[in-house]
Amino acid sequence: MKEIKRYCKTMKLRNDPELIEKYKEVHAPGAVWPEITRGMRDVGILDMEIYLHGNQLFMIMDTVPEFDHDHAMAELATKPRQKEWEAWVSQFQDTSKEATADEKWQLMERIFKMD
Repeated sequence: MKEIKRYCKTMKLRNDPELIEKYKEVHAPGAVWPEITRGMRDVGILDMEIYLHGNQLFMIMDTVPEFDHDHAMAELATKPRQKEWEAWVSQFQDTSKEATADEKWQLMERIFKMD
């Protein structure tokens, strides 16, 4: 099995059922702008999943082994349409319109791994 790094992150959406449904729609298969997923791949993100419970989001992000989180997130912020995407999806998120993805999504600490 190929080595990967895994990051788990969390963020809250605005507690509004209509906005939450719309957020799900903009993340449906094929709905995310292609420049966004291309930018993620360019910085070393191999796979990403987002889960929802109420208005709480949970992200699993798998990356290349040499992934440097801070450097990659700074580089991602400069990719085509990334700033536009972050501003657009901020209408659903409990965050500011100016926040970058790295400022919105908070890294979680792993406290258990099954042997």
